[in-house]
Amino acid sequence: MSDERSLEPDARQRAAWLEQFGGFALAQLDALSSAPAVGIVGAAGNAIARELSAPIPEGPLPGGAAEILARLERAVTASLNAPGPGYMAYVPGGGLYATALADLISNCVNRYTGQSSAAPALCQLEDDVLRWLASSFGYDYDDGARGLLTTGGSMANFSAIAAARHARFGDSGDYSRALAYVSTQSHHCVAKSLRLAGIPIKNVRVIATDAAFRMDPEALARQVRADRAAGGEPFLVVAAAGTTNTGAIDPMPALAELCGRERLWLHVDAAYGGAFVLCDEGRRRLAGIARAESIAFDPHKGMFLPYGTGCLLVRDGAALRAVHHVGADYLQDFDAHDRRGEPPNPAEYGPELSRGFRGLRLWLPLMLHGAGAFRRALAEKLALAERAHEGLSRRIEAGAPLELVARPQLSALAFRLARAPGESLASWGARNTALLDAINRRARVFLSSTNLPTHERDGQVLTLRVCVLSFRSHARHIDQLLEDLDAALLETRAADRA
Repeated sequence: MSDERSLEPDARQRAAWLEQFGGFALAQLDALSSAPAVGIVGAAGNAIARELSAPIPEGPLPGGAAEILARLERAVTASLNAPGPGYMAYVPGGGLYATALADLISNCVNRYTGQSSAAPALCQLEDDVLRWLASSFGYDYDDGARGLLTTGGSMANFSAIAAARHARFGDSGDYSRALAYVSTQSHHCVAKSLRLAGIPIKNVRVIATDAAFRMDPEALARQVRADRAAGGEPFLVVAAAGTTNTGAIDPMPALAELCGRERLWLHVDAAYGGAFVLCDEGRRRLAGIARAESIAFDPHKGMFLPYGTGCLLVRDGAALRAVHHVGADYLQDFDAHDRRGEPPNPAEYGPELSRGFRGLRLWLPLMLHGAGAFRRALAEKLALAERAHEGLSRRIEAGAPLELVARPQLSALAFRLARAPGESLASWGARNTALLDAINRRARVFLSSTNLPTHERDGQVLTLRVCVLSFRSHARHIDQLLEDLDAALLETRAADRA
C-alpha cells in the first residue's frame, strides 16, 4: 500500500484514485439530464461555501478520498449547472467528455509545449488543429496566417489588440492619440484589453447600432473622419460576430471595406459566434469574416469544450509574432537543435511561455468524433434558436403580452413582456424580473437577463435572454422552455391581479 503522504503514489494507489474520482466524474455526467438547471447560488450557495471552507491540513484529510468526494459533491451543487441541457443563460459551456480525457492525458504526460523544439510532435498536432481552424475561417496558413490557443476569448482579444497597436505604433509607447472603435454591444473584455494594451479608455469610441443591434458603418465612418480632423490616430475597429446580449453579427463586408479604405485593423470578437463557420448556415450568416485582420473565438463555447480554451487567428502571423516574440539567453539551448521543419513556436505568438498541452483539448475530440459531428451540432443550435423564436412568435400572435426584441442572428435571442401604456421603466423592469424568476424557479431551464433599449428610446429595460449552445440541448428542451414560459405568464398575471 502506498503511503498517501508521499507525492508519488504507487500503481495500486493511482488506480484506486482513478476509479474513485473517475467514478465521481462519470456520475456527475449521468446526472446532468435530471439535475436542476439552476443550481444553488446567491446566499444559499455562499452558505455552502462557508460550510465547506476549512484550513489546509498538514497531512491527508481524515476520511481520505471518500471525504474529499463528499465535499466536492456538496460544492458542485453550489454552482450554475452550465453543462446541463436546460442551461440557456449567458453563453453555455457544454464540457465534452473527450476533452476531459485529453486533459487527463496532457496533465499526466505533462510535456512542455511553450517551445515547439521541446515537443515538436505534440506542437505539430496542435498546429494541425490551428491550420484547420484558420482554413475554416478563410485564412491561409501557407500565406502566412497563424493561430494561437489561449485560455479564453479575453486573452485572444488582448493579443489581437496588442498586435494591432504594435503594427501601427511599434514600441513608441505614445498611444495618447491612438483611437479604437467598438459598438454599444461590445463585450466588456474588449475595453479591458484596450486598457491593458495602453490605450486610454477616453480614446475608445462607442459606435451606435441599428435596430438589430449591429454596428452602424455610416456612424463609424463619420466618427473616424471627425477624429482624424481633430488630430487623432484611428487604428482599430473591433466588430462582433455574435454579441453576448442578442447574438448580433456586425456587417462584416461593409466594415471591411471601410477599414481597408481608412487603413484600420479590423478585429472580430467572435468568442461566442465564431464556431458557427463550421456549419453551412453559420458560414453564410458570418459572410465577410475572412476579411478581418484577426478573429478571436472560444472553442469552449461553440465547440463545446470545458472552460479554458480560446483561440486567436491572425491573417498576418508575422504581425502577431512581432509584438510577442522576445528572446532570452536561457532559451538558447533550443537553438542548438536542427529546427528545420519545426512547427510554429506557441510562445512566439502569445504572452505565455509556460503553458500546458492545450492543443490536445481540441485534437482528441476531433479525432474521436470527426469534424462532422461538430458541424451537425452547430447547425442544430441554429435550428433550436429558430424553434424558440417561432414558439414565441406564435404566442405573441395568440395574444401573449410579450415582445421579441430582435430576431436571432445566431443561437441567442432576447424577449420581454410588452410594456403597458404609460408604464414606468422601473415597473416594467420589475415585471420582467418576476417573469424570469418564475421561469427559472421551475428549474428545467435557466435563462439570464440583460438591459436593452426600449422601442421608445427612453432608456433601457431588463430583457430576458435565451442562448442555446450546449450539445446536450435538443428540441425537447426548447419545448420545456416554452411550456415553463406559459406557466410563468399565468403565474405573474395572477400575481398582478392580486
